[in-house]
Amino acid sequence: MTSKEFLTNKKVLVMGLGLLGGGIATTKWLVKHGAKVTVTDLKSRADLTGSIKALGSVAKKIKLVLGRHNESDFKNNQIIVVNPAVPKESLYLKIAKDSGATLENEASLFFRFCKNPTIGVTGTRGKTTTVNWTLHFLNQKYPNSVLTGNSSDSPMLGVLDSLDEKSPVVVELSSWHLELLPASEKAPRIAVITNIYPDHLNRYRDITEYAQAKANIFKHQTKDDFLILNKKNSWTKFYLKQKPTSKIIFSLSSLLPHLSHFDIGEHNIENLKTASLAANLAGVDWKLIKKAVKTLPQIKFRQEIILKDKNLTIVNDTTATSPDATIAALNRFSKDEVVLITGGTSKNLEFNDWAKSVKKYIKPENLFLLDGSATKKMLDSLSEKYFKKTRPQLFIDFYTLLTSALKHAKLTKGKKILLFSPSAASFEKFKNEFDRGEKFNQFFKERS
Repeated sequence: MTSKEFLTNKKVLVMGLGLLGGGIATTKWLVKHGAKVTVTDLKSRADLTGSIKALGSVAKKIKLVLGRHNESDFKNNQIIVVNPAVPKESLYLKIAKDSGATLENEASLFFRFCKNPTIGVTGTRGKTTTVNWTLHFLNQKYPNSVLTGNSSDSPMLGVLDSLDEKSPVVVELSSWHLELLPASEKAPRIAVITNIYPDHLNRYRDITEYAQAKANIFKHQTKDDFLILNKKNSWTKFYLKQKPTSKIIFSLSSLLPHLSHFDIGEHNIENLKTASLAANLAGVDWKLIKKAVKTLPQIKFRQEIILKDKNLTIVNDTTATSPDATIAALNRFSKDEVVLITGGTSKNLEFNDWAKSVKKYIKPENLFLLDGSATKKMLDSLSEKYFKKTRPQLFIDFYTLLTSALKHAKLTKGKKILLFSPSAASFEKFKNEFDRGEKFNQFFKERS
């Protein structure tokens, strides 16, 4: 069935227009393919002014219900397209299902109609780095390859109609995307699970439920497909017990052993091997891959070095939204003295291992904390003994914190790494982690 046949004259409700572009691309695509679209969002029209403007002429072709949800909309529409931020336990989704509606999201719609070979990547850490490096390797043979997915820059339904139906497409998939992927009864030709660590426990009952959502990436794979798993990650056994139909390959074999001299951190060596393997399975020769390693792109907001001089290196790791991500950054940069900026919004994660790493690598006077619900848990995990010679440096205002941390890093002797690695989400003070990262970069750009 084509997208036109699936959607023409169907009553479709988009639940969440949002601010980041995915809802906009989804709405435009649905209208283009013949659906009768209603968009509902709890945000007000004033909050969504930019998104409505971005819809252009499409805004006049849809019904907008803003600042509320109406039960009648969920009873009267045949398809509900769910924004990733909507919890699966939502009462409105239950109303829709009880009324016979089909639940979809941008990922399920994308895979339902995408004709290109796909490489889908999920996991707790390393997704964005892995997909970008996979694309880099694919481009050595397939110059029309495309990257899409968990990004406002390239929404899945924003690129779907422009694909050539031949070149590989790399898709970054969050657990939220994967919750509804089985609706498409499709799966990536090559599926990757980079690793599993505790995350998003404000959305899932426990880590097992979170890990199970990730398993949907291989649920509809066939014996001709490939599943790449991380041999070192403890959750790999959990996936093997589900007896995937596809061919299983482990990413951390002896592939490319000479890469260990690259200063990209141990976790990025894992990402590099995974990306290399995925590209090779997609048809790129190892010789091309090894040559392309020399020109690997630096990934924005992922341990991104934004400024560097003789004595100070400034690193933006805003996408470190869990303790494990900051631990990885500390392991990479600890050869020099690190001034750590951290803190943010809780996702019901624990910080005991984070605290051990901070105590090991960060002097108390080098720790700068941005106030937030997660920050309180960080302080609880750091003992009073850690702060015996100084008080915690806790800031409510982001820019005051950055000013103080920069001044401290410049005044103390020796080489310093000023590392912004929040270990937490951002919603108490920022739109999202990318907004947080842009504000960090802008602060230092204005002072460079």
